[in-house]
Amino acid sequence: AEIGDCRARFPTPESLACLAGVAPSTRQSGKIRTVGFRWACHKQLRDAVCDFAGDSRRANPWAANLYQRARTRGHDHPHAVRILARAWLYIIWHCWQAGVAYDPAQHRALQTLTQDQHQAAA
Repeated sequence: AEIGDCRARFPTPESLACLAGVAPSTRQSGKIRTVGFRWACHKQLRDAVCDFAGDSRRANPWAANLYQRARTRGHDHPHAVRILARAWLYIIWHCWQAGVAYDPAQHRALQTLTQDQHQAAA
């Protein structure tokens, strides 16, 4: 209900992530570039998505792994949850645009394929 039903409003998954406040904000002037927390966003949507993402790491091994990798890189808990929320919004956006329900089996297969490609490249 927070994002409406008009798919054209969000042409990319990044546009949805920006509205939800889980994508970082870049400020640049001359040679100075800073990336930080996005304050201008739909705060109710951010709260809902971050609550969902935080809870999902307890029930979904992929989500727990992504959260743990963010923590290992030195991010604090709220930042790691926003990273996970952004990943979930990408999945939700693709399901919404395709008009299909989320299928965990298909998502696990995609994650396995992606991991295999990363390992082959290394």
